Amino acid sequence: MSYARLVLTILQRFHLALAVTGLGLAAAAPSLASDRSSTWTLNMDPGVSAPQVAVLPALPGSPSTYAITPERRALLNTIRYSEGTWINGDPTGYRVLFGGSLTSSLDRHPDRVMYSSRYASAAAGAYQFMPFTWSMASKALGLADFQPEAQDQAALFLVHRRGALALADRGVLTPELTARLSPEWASFPTLAGSSYYGQPVQRYADLKRFYDENLAQLRGDDRSGWQNVAIRQVAPCDERTLSCQLDGVNPSLPAKR
Repeated sequence: MSYARLVLTILQRFHLALAVTGLGLAAAAPSLASDRSSTWTLNMDPGVSAPQVAVLPALPGSPSTYAITPERRALLNTIRYSEGTWINGDPTGYRVLFGGSLTSSLDRHPDRVMYSSRYASAAAGAYQFMPFTWSMASKALGLADFQPEAQDQAALFLVHRRGALALADRGVLTPELTARLSPEWASFPTLAGSSYYGQPVQRYADLKRFYDENLAQLRGDDRSGWQNVAIRQVAPCDERTLSCQLDGVNPSLPAKR
């Protein structure tokens, strides 16, 4: 069967399924950055909104980058808020070094150790990338600089690596989602409400309030630049342990996301 006929068959089956469930499917181009998986399904959880839905598999030759949706942007902004680099959304946040000073160039990661009264760190950028972490993400994605778009892509790479991208796409900031990301961003709370590394941590309620308000604003944005991704069901973690939150960690990612 030719690839074009296979895609047509997939589309016909999905349209039929959506018609049965009473859902409409808007025309959507192949997902620029959907996770390549045979397990994608529509998220039918009661009360969970899934405004971004794509049923087409990634076509050969699609760019190996992550799509930007309101849900993913809201999570990225919440990470910035948690890490202290939000600055009311100002792009200056992408230049922040640990401790609050700014780097003058975004040609590359500054890789410069900065000191505070209690800590020393070479973290930099909107998502406070450590040099080693940035090197890993930038090599995996082929990023050539430290510009804002590159930092966004690297942050989504880390979210994906922690097995949390599918949770993020549901558009709900749950304690499980923040806990999955707590080993990556120390300011995110574990299920116990503490920092994974024993550092200062944000309260979940504060992060959720920011996320909900930010997502509502982004979903109300009428710009046409948002991209489509598929939404899939995610098995819940055992709230008594953090072990299952790390099960999805895998530095070897598929080519298309």
